[in-house]
Amino acid sequence: MSSSNLSDSVISHVSLGTNDYPRAKAFYDAVLATLQISCVMSFDGGAGYGRKFPEFWVQSPHDGATATVGNGVHICFLANSIDEVKAFHAKALEHGGKDDGAPGYRKEYTDNYYAAFVRDLDGNKIEAMLMVEV
Repeated sequence: MSSSNLSDSVISHVSLGTNDYPRAKAFYDAVLATLQISCVMSFDGGAGYGRKFPEFWVQSPHDGATATVGNGVHICFLANSIDEVKAFHAKALEHGGKDDGAPGYRKEYTDNYYAAFVRDLDGNKIEAMLMVEV
């Protein structure tokens, strides 16, 4: 059986729940734009973001229950430059996100791992990173 892959990724997509979809969509529209990621698909209560296809979703939970944060879970977005990582972090804070790790090298991972961590409006941990060529 053959199929067409849309990317080299091993994950098709991930979703985070939100309790305030309009506010969350405005947050992710602004923050992900710093990484050249945009909303490529949306429906009532949900938006899919990507560079070519929807790999990241933010949406109201399908079961109608309250969205909650998963302890130990975070989503990492690939950046194209250190400037993008810095812009991601700054834009998230500007739009109400909370700092969870300022932009910088994470030597505990590898010498060339550069990242920033924030909490979105619902408390989900998100990250932007790149491996800097040395």
